[in-house]
Amino acid sequence: MRLETKLNKIKSGSYRSGDFILADAKDSDMGSGVTGTGFMQDGSGYRRRSRQDFLSQIENIIEQDVVDIMLLSASNLEILAGRGVFKNTGVKPAIRANDATDCWGGVRHGRYTSYGSRPFRSASLPRVMHGGTDPNPGAKITGTDLGLYSITFLNDLEADLASLQAFADFREDAAKNGFHYFYEVFNPNIDCGLDKKQIGEFLNDCVLRSLAGVLKADRPEFLKIPFNGPAAMEELAEFDSEIVVGVLGGAAGTTRDSFELLEQSERYGARVALFGRKINQAESQREFITLMRAIADGNISAKEAVKAYHSKLNELGIKPTRTIEDDYNITEGVLLKGAK
Repeated sequence: MRLETKLNKIKSGSYRSGDFILADAKDSDMGSGVTGTGFMQDGSGYRRRSRQDFLSQIENIIEQDVVDIMLLSASNLEILAGRGVFKNTGVKPAIRANDATDCWGGVRHGRYTSYGSRPFRSASLPRVMHGGTDPNPGAKITGTDLGLYSITFLNDLEADLASLQAFADFREDAAKNGFHYFYEVFNPNIDCGLDKKQIGEFLNDCVLRSLAGVLKADRPEFLKIPFNGPAAMEELAEFDSEIVVGVLGGAAGTTRDSFELLEQSERYGARVALFGRKINQAESQREFITLMRAIADGNISAKEAVKAYHSKLNELGIKPTRTIEDDYNITEGVLLKGAK
């Protein structure tokens, strides 16, 4: 599997161009309902994707075979794995293994994210791994043995203790079932009394502290964290060469925001990028991913990629959401200082 080869090269210190790991996060239904699928263009303009449209889009990206990981809800993986869409590709399926309350921001009229994050899990690991059936000893995996586990530290003793206990319970469940995971750590989702610089330092220390008592067999395959600026990313990436650091995408932003985030993260030590809304809201997801790959491999700059993307949209007859002038803009403040 392509993912395993790349991880082995990164962890052994032999990372080279082409080894950067790209992941598409199509798990938005775990935090929302109707709105999670995004919009698509048709003859009458834009319309919201149905679940079936969403699954077709995911299948199309898997067939492209450029991303290394496709992150899904367990229910959507069940359908796609049943269709055999991952066969003959290098794309590794993964599920969102927990859905803590700070992920529920897509629920219309909901106010869940105004509260501090609380741990919660929907998916059953053994049933995800074995296609919805109760496994027999030595049964072949028909789903996936990889998932994302997320946690949000709030700088609050009781809340963080509950989240860490839930993380420990998950690790025990994963070990029992031979399940592997990558570890997503969000910035606090409520005010915790820290400024932007302090949040980057707080997150780095929380990541390392939460793994210090975890033996190698139970550690994550890689991390997924917000980009809190060059200094924070570099600090974590350089601290321990055995930890593979990845960046999460966050809000959709402009095309320049997306490409700039990828370019800067790789420059300052990240070796994985897992983008959700940034890909799902692109006018042409396959072309967007193609250019992500080119940026990660160092074949094109973020700014050049914006021009190439708009050129391709024009060639395909797809109307862009923004003008190319607007799409050149960097709107995420954390990226401004590191832009070239």
